[in-house]
Amino acid sequence: MRDLYEVLEVDRQASASDLKKAYYRLAKKYHPDHNPGDKVAEDKFKEASNAYSILSDDEQRARYDRFGIEGVRGVNGAGGYSNVEDILSAFGDIFGDFFGGRGGGRRQPRGADLRVDLNLTFAEAVWGTNKDVKVTRETPCTTCTGTGAKPGSRPELCRTCQGKGQVVHAQGFFMVQTTCPACRGAGKSIKELCEDCRGRGTKAEISTLNVSVPAGVDDGQTLRLAGKGESVPGGTTGHLYVVLHVQGDERFKRDGEDVLTEVPVSFVKAALGGEIEVYTLDENCNGSATVELHPGTQPDEVMVRRGQGIPRVGESGRGDHVLQFKVEIPKKLTARQEELMRELATELGETVRPEKRGLFSRKK
Repeated sequence: MRDLYEVLEVDRQASASDLKKAYYRLAKKYHPDHNPGDKVAEDKFKEASNAYSILSDDEQRARYDRFGIEGVRGVNGAGGYSNVEDILSAFGDIFGDFFGGRGGGRRQPRGADLRVDLNLTFAEAVWGTNKDVKVTRETPCTTCTGTGAKPGSRPELCRTCQGKGQVVHAQGFFMVQTTCPACRGAGKSIKELCEDCRGRGTKAEISTLNVSVPAGVDDGQTLRLAGKGESVPGGTTGHLYVVLHVQGDERFKRDGEDVLTEVPVSFVKAALGGEIEVYTLDENCNGSATVELHPGTQPDEVMVRRGQGIPRVGESGRGDHVLQFKVEIPKKLTARQEELMRELATELGETVRPEKRGLFSRKK
């Protein structure tokens, strides 16, 4: 386990105020609501919370300074948080500050995140595109403007939690904060429900959203559309995650920002050299270019076209386009071609299979 002062990025002489400020900064940075689906951020959030829970208690801090982590292991309330919700309840007053809540640290609710799959052609992934996607999501009810109350009426403050959204229970020497059972954390109660949404404040709606796909994306990557997820009354909107599925192209084999093209070459041109036309990514992956093949090109030899590969997402420049030459040997030769090849073999001093003679040639 890392040193607790190192976790909070403070020195051992840090005051209680310094500790709180340090934890506030780290908790805000790694808070799950700011980093949805990020397991690394969640682990750092828990680590900082466990460190602060020990160092913010004078007695536990003194034991830690003297004996290390073993001095506080097993002490009631000494760190050990493994559940994010437990942390949010324990330090609600701190989280309430940067989530706009007051009175006991009530968390501002956030709508659910959504996922949609988007299919792309190889060219669309290379050069980027704009695509429409249909999403079924909860959006604010237009009849009640998201309040859940019948038009002409309004929600009332929850009498159980006094609008805090949470209630405190005594368990022995400890005070435990939980979500209000009456309003389910909303902090409000509705007597006259909206007839259209039945008090939910939202309605399911099919929306068509335009997704701007940047150039250079790859199969399996995810785009996040902030605030395009589901809505929740009195809270913030969730995010929409677009998972990309890219169709392959047999002309181009992708490796990061580089692409490989296998180019068939006759054995004659490989030996003598010459010009050859190849596919390129230009013109929406339908371009072509003429390259010079040097004499004596060997099978699987490569030529690299620098900066002619796939654009780098969010950066300038492109990868490389690698050409790999596949020298083709003819399976059948005409009589004249075979005659020329035998002359070449003789010139090179090569021993080859004897020429096959037919019935009439033997009679001669």
